[in-house]
Amino acid sequence: MSLILAATALFSAFASSQYLEVGGARCGSTFTTDHPAPQVADGYVARLVADSLTSPRGIKFDSAGNLLVVEQESGITALTFNITDGDCITETSRTSIINDTSLNHGIELSQDGRTLYASNPEAVYSWDYDPEGRRNTSAPRTLITNMTNSDHTTRTLLLSRKADGMMVVTRGSTSNIDALASDLSTGHSQVKAFNISSLGSSLSSNSTGAGSVNGSSPYNFNTDGILLGWGLRNEVGIDEEPNTGRIYGVENSVDEMMREGEDIHTDNPGEELNFLGYLSNTKNSSNQGRNFGYPECYAAWDVSAIPDFEGQVGEQFAIGDLNSTVNDTTCSAASRQPPRLVFQAHMAPLDILFNAAGTAAWITFHGSWDRADPVGYKLAVVEFDENTGEPVENSTSKTAARDVVWNEDNSACPEQCFRPVG
Repeated sequence: MSLILAATALFSAFASSQYLEVGGARCGSTFTTDHPAPQVADGYVARLVADSLTSPRGIKFDSAGNLLVVEQESGITALTFNITDGDCITETSRTSIINDTSLNHGIELSQDGRTLYASNPEAVYSWDYDPEGRRNTSAPRTLITNMTNSDHTTRTLLLSRKADGMMVVTRGSTSNIDALASDLSTGHSQVKAFNISSLGSSLSSNSTGAGSVNGSSPYNFNTDGILLGWGLRNEVGIDEEPNTGRIYGVENSVDEMMREGEDIHTDNPGEELNFLGYLSNTKNSSNQGRNFGYPECYAAWDVSAIPDFEGQVGEQFAIGDLNSTVNDTTCSAASRQPPRLVFQAHMAPLDILFNAAGTAAWITFHGSWDRADPVGYKLAVVEFDENTGEPVENSTSKTAARDVVWNEDNSACPEQCFRPVG
């Protein structure tokens, strides 16, 4: 998996020319893997460029071209690369930037590249950062707190390029079906935005060992911020469409699903692409702040497998034993916001990244565990309309995601196959 992380990151850097650098004999790579090389779509190339990373998750290129990697149970590491012969990439150095074993996924950089942000299950932090020297130059500052819950513990970060200082933070559920997510006050299964520029940049110490900002208390996730959406089980990946500023998230939906006493989990519910509104004051959306359904309602993928369901692909339905208070009417678009697109159940999308033109979004699918025949384990692209900022395919489509890098055979997954992160 560590090799794949570098692959996915480099894909984002070369996306404008449809180029992915991941290993290969022509460049004299000495890397070997204990699993077959993935398949690659026409117009792309894949080569291995780095290995021996520790459970890598979030990745980000800084303004000096260093690849910053969140390694779980380690911290943040900077990798540098040398590019020769047009398309041969070789790792040249590796430097520990932040030694903090609690950091587990989220990473972001300010627009000037001089402030680094990262998260653990409880909080969001910032550091002054020197990209040329590949080092942080301050103690951590605590920006947002009170996010601790079990099970889904990653906190993805996105700093808006359309609304200065607005930081989007995602928080997942505490279990497969988390009843507390129905209570808005718990903060479970929500996506929020916070104006971190209003916190300033000066550091003062507090009892936690990390600093607060301007001597004031950090934001409380449960009670502060702008609500972009709730009822979002685990919105791991999030990005901002570059032309319109539309915020999109990709959601890992529920496992072990039952309806009317029947096991329908193999191909339901669909994983989701959700539109969460805008952060800029120039545009508004009725989607923003809505309940997206979880834990009561889920999006259909295989409609034929859902008992007593008359809806279409992407429409939401209730689970369990249906009655006068738990039924598909509760899950209609009038009551719960449906996803913009759905994908095959259990593929586990972990990240979404738009190209600069706003014509494509790449999504990494980490892969299933809750299915006899594994699915996911691939990098895919979804086509977008650069004028509207919406996917080209309609909400009932089952073909919106086109494979870019994938395994020829997923039967050896997850241990012996290509498994991308973000």
